[in-house]
Amino acid sequence: MSDTINYMEVLANGAVAVVALLHIVFLVVEMFLWTKPVGMRAFGLDAERARITATLAANQGLYNGFLAAGLIWSLFATGNRWPIQLFFLSCVIIAGVFGAVTVDKSILVIQAIPGVIALILAYLAN
Repeated sequence: MSDTINYMEVLANGAVAVVALLHIVFLVVEMFLWTKPVGMRAFGLDAERARITATLAANQGLYNGFLAAGLIWSLFATGNRWPIQLFFLSCVIIAGVFGAVTVDKSILVIQAIPGVIALILAYLAN
């Protein structure tokens, strides 16, 4: 076993961890803070619209939690992590592009681009 640090792997894992952390934040905002000032401000909602859409947001938050869980799993998996990272980062990117097209273009920057960066780094580390 070599004592050499694989800096590309460290960088890739850091990027995957950042994307996972972003999705944990999305989960918290969408599931628990949607009808609170921070959630309404983040998504440009008034109190009535936040109340009406809270169940949908919670469902969306849960899916973001699954993405975070998969990415965290990939960080602790032994052996070849690439297939796990490829799957979950691809899901993140697809969801981000879909959100940018259907909801708000800022989702491309907030979700999809970090996913693309992490995917490229994970590919290069493998």
